[in-house]
Amino acid sequence: MIPVFTGTVINNNFKPDNLQRLSEYLKTLEGVPCEAVVRKRKSKRSNNQLRYYFGVVCKVLGDYFGYDENEMHDALKYKFLRKGAADLETVRSTTKMNTVEFEDYLERIRRWAVIEYSVVVPLPNEVE
Repeated sequence: MIPVFTGTVINNNFKPDNLQRLSEYLKTLEGVPCEAVVRKRKSKRSNNQLRYYFGVVCKVLGDYFGYDENEMHDALKYKFLRKGAADLETVRSTTKMNTVEFEDYLERIRRWAVIEYSVVVPLPNEVE
């Protein structure tokens, strides 16, 4: 797996969050042609999103379909996060989603639930 190093740009210079870790990794690349990519960091899905997803979305839909929250999570991933050819599909993990991607996933689930089954999944601001 390719390591990712985070940091901040200050005065046109990249200041890594963990300089020692970056330095140790760079030593392993001594004399090897390399490339570097610098881009804005995207926030991973938040803990609030995750609590809402399992505590509300998966709970409401799991109660409707007769699944527990983890089974409903697996079913929703299979329904909405499949990719690949029909004879060789994979299911994307939600753990690698950023906050925007995860909210899009939640919105597609809510829309599907209400259109296909008339099940209203409350929005985050509608639940405690």
